[in-house]
Amino acid sequence: MIGHEDIRLGTLIKGDQEPLEYLRQILPLGFECVQIVFGSSLAGIDLQRLAGECREILEKSPGQPRVSAVGIYGNPLIDDETVGGFSALIAAAADFGCGLVCGFAGRLPGRPVPESLPRFQQVFKPLAGQAEDRGVRIAFENCDMGGTWEHGDWNIAHSPTAWELMFEAIPSPALGLEWEPCHQLVSLVDPLPQLRQWVGKVFHLHGKDATVQWDAVRRVGIRGGRTYVQHRTPGFGDTNWADVISILREGGFRGTIDIEGWHDPVYRNDLEMTGQVHALKYLKWCRGGEFVPNPRK
Repeated sequence: MIGHEDIRLGTLIKGDQEPLEYLRQILPLGFECVQIVFGSSLAGIDLQRLAGECREILEKSPGQPRVSAVGIYGNPLIDDETVGGFSALIAAAADFGCGLVCGFAGRLPGRPVPESLPRFQQVFKPLAGQAEDRGVRIAFENCDMGGTWEHGDWNIAHSPTAWELMFEAIPSPALGLEWEPCHQLVSLVDPLPQLRQWVGKVFHLHGKDATVQWDAVRRVGIRGGRTYVQHRTPGFGDTNWADVISILREGGFRGTIDIEGWHDPVYRNDLEMTGQVHALKYLKWCRGGEFVPNPRK
């Protein structure tokens, strides 16, 4: 047992790229959970078989690691395969031993955020109902995917203003956020005050940070064709994750932070797992270090 049962720390696994062999190799590194993620479609994926094989590997591993969440990251407002994928993952979540399905909220391409709300309601109201019936929750990632309020191709769930519209359109307790500070820093938002306000709707966190190059912002701004922000693995970015975890615990959060690798411009390629394991150790330190039980009275 890890002791810190309120917040486990894990990593992401690509469900369509030899996930079982990858899982076997990374579990000895100390990850306490994994999120299994897919692209825009589940075509060719036998979810029941994958779930059974993953759970068999996890049950044989020390520390009782688990699947924290499953996710599909297409545009459900225009792609029926992604909608079907959401529904299939909701139905299969219990087979994986989890109760959380994550992904993008979707977007009508090239349209302002509010114009996507009717389609969002049409797609996710029945999915929210399915999730409620099965005791599953849906968490929307806060990535802008290069979009703005006025234009974009993938995801409306990238700002608090949009979240207010979404949760007003579908006031379901099954709908929440898959949050990370990286995407807010890309918009030059201070993530900590935002997290304090929205912690009650945060169901899952991606362990990904960012470094804002303020010298570039001051010299050329954010539309000057120069890099002004870099996605970073936790421990290498601007965010104090001890503060993040404190806010989560103060807000009653119980769930996982899963490191989203493959983005850091320095700790990549041969240094990918070096960066991820450093992030894991850093997040364990931010969580309070080794769990120490209280003395018995």
